[in-house]
Amino acid sequence: MQEGMTTVIELLNYFHDYMMSILLLIMVFVTYLFLVVISNSRIDKVTMESHFLETVWTVVPMFILLFMAFPSLYLLYLMEDVSNPSLTVKVVGHQWYWEYQYSNSWLNHSFDSYMVHEKSNSPLFYSLDVDNRLVLPTLSNILFLITSADVIHSWTVPSLGIKTDAIPGRLNYLSTNVPFSGVFYGQCREICGSNHSFMPIVVEFIPAQHFVNYLSNVAASL
Repeated sequence: MQEGMTTVIELLNYFHDYMMSILLLIMVFVTYLFLVVISNSRIDKVTMESHFLETVWTVVPMFILLFMAFPSLYLLYLMEDVSNPSLTVKVVGHQWYWEYQYSNSWLNHSFDSYMVHEKSNSPLFYSLDVDNRLVLPTLSNILFLITSADVIHSWTVPSLGIKTDAIPGRLNYLSTNVPFSGVFYGQCREICGSNHSFMPIVVEFIPAQHFVNYLSNVAASL
């Protein structure tokens, strides 16, 4: 498990804690009311005849739902924002590997990314490292176009707050902006066949200047 490195995943973690706090308070309050009801023989008459209480337990849940909805809608909007992308990357799921394509007008390059097996003496994590990493620049708006060539896959990098299904014949999209250099790991999260567990994802973010040099080397090798 890697720490979150984007604004989206930090807000998702905050939203999770926020929701769990609300649910915990509700559970404690309902448990308290349950204990009061079963321990007081006169509580039934009070609750059945109190219009005030009926109003309270109708209005209060409405406000609780509003407190849940507003941060959720804000997060959904933020995750769907793809304004002014600096680089577009097309991700294609195959059985059982990933294909990446830099789709900008100044670069048209695609490559396949396979899992590094144990016999290859991977220097990092067994079953999570790949032979060709997806290299991207930091501090840049990256737009991902995600699809599949055969069955449904799911391109997922938890530490970046990214999870989108790759569906044949359809383009899904998402964006990210990572402020720090680093290597981030993920896997296919959709059961796509017998080798589903052998579709790791490795995204390496490097400074923009180094990324320009990387693209120059790629262009020279084409």
